Amino acid sequence: MPTLEQTNQQAANLYWLAFLLTGDRDESADMAAEAIDSPEDNAFFSAWMLTWSRKVVISKALGAIRQELAASAQRIALARSPRCGRSLPRDWSLSPDASKLELERALLAIDAFPRCVLLLMLFEGLSLDDATVLLDVDRDLVRKAQVFALEELTRNLAATRETARV
Repeated sequence: MPTLEQTNQQAANLYWLAFLLTGDRDESADMAAEAIDSPEDNAFFSAWMLTWSRKVVISKALGAIRQELAASAQRIALARSPRCGRSLPRDWSLSPDASKLELERALLAIDAFPRCVLLLMLFEGLSLDDATVLLDVDRDLVRKAQVFALEELTRNLAATRETARV
């Protein structure tokens, strides 16, 4: 049976996922609460429910910002990217000393569609096909958004580091 601390951490992680996807604190709290409403004693079922809860949060969060996502996807579709044929480098990794606050700020500074692509594929580990279905766009647009998001995240984190040093 999960401890209260583990349950609280799981709830916090679900909230943060919803917040990073939507950018809306109040709505994210509601989504996370709904997703973990019924904890279970069975360890297997608890793990399964946590996985399911993450899927529920993702679905609700994307639904909550559907119009914003569509507008953002349109901006990405119209944008030029010299490297849009490339996908995420296999060796890309987040600096272990990046704080949660730095990461949050860097992610929330990215436009909604590429941010969601990055969160779904890099942080949640979804496949290109799954992200394409969830976001209801074509594969090329998801790939293009991946490149934009990773480049912007890297720039945003570097700028945060540079500002901290000054």
